[in-house]
Parts: sequence; C-alpha cells; structure tokens
Amino acid sequence: MSSRVIPTRLADMVDSADRAALNSLVAEVVVGHFGFSVDGLPVVMPIAVASDGDTLLLHGSTGSWWLRQLATGIPVSMAITAVDGLVVARSAFESSMHYRSGVLFGRCVAVEGQEKVAALDVITEALIPGRTREVRASLPKELAATLVLRMIVDEFSVKVSHDWPEDTAADLATDVWAGVIPLVAVRSEPLPAPDLRAGIALPESVRRLAISS
Repeated sequence: MSSRVIPTRLADMVDSADRAALNSLVAEVVVGHFGFSVDGLPVVMPIAVASDGDTLLLHGSTGSWWLRQLATGIPVSMAITAVDGLVVARSAFESSMHYRSGVLFGRCVAVEGQEKVAALDVITEALIPGRTREVRASLPKELAATLVLRMIVDEFSVKVSHDWPEDTAADLATDVWAGVIPLVAVRSEPLPAPDLRAGIALPESVRRLAISS
C-alpha cells in the first residue's frame, strides 16, 4: 500500500483490503467525486457510480468534456463518503462524526459494443434493482450519445469511524450531555409523473425499493 492511501491520523480505522465494504459503500451512496488535473489545475466532479467486480462504472453524455478527459486514461482519484451520525462530545473539540469513506486511485477506459450495453444494465440495476426487465432496451442513437467508462482501480482504502465520544477525564465529570445522533437516509413514497396515464401500476422494482427503506 503506497503512502497516498495511508492516513497520517487514525490509521486504525483503515482496512485497505476490504473490497466488500467498499462495494457496499458505493451501492449505498451512489455518487462519487472524481478528482483529476487539467492543464495543471485541479478538478473535482460528482457522478453516479456502480461497482462491477473490482472496477467502477460511470456514464454520461459523449459531449461531456471531463468524461472525455477521463477516457484518455489520465490518472484519477475517486472519493465517496456516507455520514452515519453526529458524535456529540462534552466539548466541541472532541465532537466528530460517524462515517464510512473510500478513496480510490486508478484510470478510466471507455467501454464499447456489447460490453457497453451490459455496463449500462449494471448501472441501472445498481440504482433500481430489477428495473432493466421493466423498460425497453436503449436505442442505437441513445447508446451512441452515451459515454460509458470503467475505472480500473490500482489502489484504494476504506475508512470507518463509529466510536463513542472520547472525552477527557475532566469533561467526564461535568454535567454536559454526550452521545450520538444517528443520521439515517430514508426513501419516501414514489411520486408518479404528472403525465403518467391512469391505471399504470407501480412497477415491482420501484415498489421493492420504496419498501426496503
């Protein structure tokens, strides 16, 4: 593991080998932030991502300048974070957050042909499991307008913070409350499109996803 994925603080929270934890985080958070350099200037861009084995998939318009940059194979990094709670300590200094984060380094390559079609299905299924069976296949012109990239991951690290407040002995003796405020994201009731024809039932994929929250 190189120095760029070794933290200078709280190294005990890092598990560089936990690929399953990373894939679970990607599936939950969905959006990753890609960092790269253009003409010597730093750029960070958000985009939906999906795990596919030991790689990541992302997609967008063929007109996207930054996706075309990534497609050239330049070095990239990707960061993703889920915030699970606020750690309320007896002092502001010791207060923190519960979180899970991942940092990845690698490069991206364009996905073409039937692999591109399969990759788009993987992305769709990652967002709404079962949805590909309910919608029509992409049209040739839609595929031509879509750029699909696969991030080849060279290195990554996963960091998890889930401890209780670590107050000093002096602060423990005070009457100040301490604990954790959990932060939980939930899905709400699906909203039908205004132009949805009457009588069209909620699809199974959407129903399952809404109930699972």
